[in-house]
Amino acid sequence: MKQLLIAERVCLIAHIASMAFGLAGLLIVLPHPELVMSLPPGGQTLFQWGMAGGGVVYIIFGAAAVALYAYRTLGLGATLTFLVPSVFLSLGSELLGTSTGFPFGHYHYLSGLGYKIAGLVPFTIPMSRFYLGFVSYVIARAGLGSGKGEFNWVRQLGAIALGAMLLTAWDFVLDPAMSQTSVPFWEFEELGAFFGMPYRNLAGWMGTGALFMSVAAFCWRKTPIQLDRSEMGLPLIVYLVNFAFGAIITVTSLDSRFWFPTLLAVFLGVVPAIVLSWIAQPAAEEETETIPSLDTSAFKAEIPPQRVGVLRK
Repeated sequence: MKQLLIAERVCLIAHIASMAFGLAGLLIVLPHPELVMSLPPGGQTLFQWGMAGGGVVYIIFGAAAVALYAYRTLGLGATLTFLVPSVFLSLGSELLGTSTGFPFGHYHYLSGLGYKIAGLVPFTIPMSRFYLGFVSYVIARAGLGSGKGEFNWVRQLGAIALGAMLLTAWDFVLDPAMSQTSVPFWEFEELGAFFGMPYRNLAGWMGTGALFMSVAAFCWRKTPIQLDRSEMGLPLIVYLVNFAFGAIITVTSLDSRFWFPTLLAVFLGVVPAIVLSWIAQPAAEEETETIPSLDTSAFKAEIPPQRVGVLRK
């Protein structure tokens, strides 16, 4: 278990470091190409490799860190029953979206995110939906499971709705950062009314997230999920650093209009995630059985009085 925790933390650190490298490249180095030209040939080649594959690396490390965390805290079965539906349902929706425009609108992916499945969707996209979807749902479920009583269907629906909302709030800063800056990774083929994004793109994110979270919730219905506040560290860190990655690019690379979706993402994503993580308690409260006190008077033996004689010499 200790080795698993070490591997989980190494992947998390690599995930954060690769995002920091990507931010530095996108915001500092690319706008000043003279910095790259001043590097030796080996440094220039390394920088080109890093920028070409940086998006792939940070997503892989993020997915690995979350998968190890899920396996360590919930077990293999619960991990697979979230990973499989989230990856395949996300991939299916992305293939449908890039082919027909439903449910996200008409768009297509560019380069920088790895091999494209069917020539349409980078393999890293469903991986990112897995790890951001997982941390969003786990944070929501842990927060709503903090009260007394069983985790009934009302709380189940609430966790799915909140988890899908946290996932969609992340897209408020991700889509502008990845599609409307000087180095885009995908492009919309239609001008959307919501800061360049079509409203159905947001509905598609909400619906897809709710769908695979519902499948996971159904598979977990007989699995005791117990995550307390002390175990919310990795999910919250992953959510916040991924939000920060998109938000920093959005507010520094685009005009002041994009402060609105960024602040909306803070209100609908960051604040609820922090609050839910803080109020998290064990999902299933331990039941303490009261042992009735034994009436020992029933076991007292009636000892007849003994006549004690006087010891004489």
